[in-house]
Amino acid sequence: QVQLVESGGGLVQAGGSLRLSCAASGRTFSNYAMAWFRQAPGKEREFVTAINYSGGSTRYADSVKGRFTISRDNAKNTLYLQMNSLKPEDTAVYYCAARDGRYYITAREDYNYWGQGTQVTVSS
Repeated sequence: QVQLVESGGGLVQAGGSLRLSCAASGRTFSNYAMAWFRQAPGKEREFVTAINYSGGSTRYADSVKGRFTISRDNAKNTLYLQMNSLKPEDTAVYYCAARDGRYYITAREDYNYWGQGTQVTVSS
């Protein structure tokens, strides 16, 4: 079992920045590929970005490419999401997720562990 706890969400104006964190506990963090998903009201939960077990490979949704950066610190068992140039359409609950495997995929069904989510609201 892996327990995930997100933090860092909040209210920000368009064009601003936020940094989300996801603290992991339980099993060896470095054995898991990690990802961020988000869910806006009335919409499906969607893939945002993912990172492999070592941090050496990442993937981004087209909607956030060039604005968001995923990273991980395996020594601190923590996943990060740096979000810059935020837009109102980025408003959602953001979830971190862990997958039983070292390499990421983008399908939410293949992630085994989820955090409780953190709200990000971007005002125009």
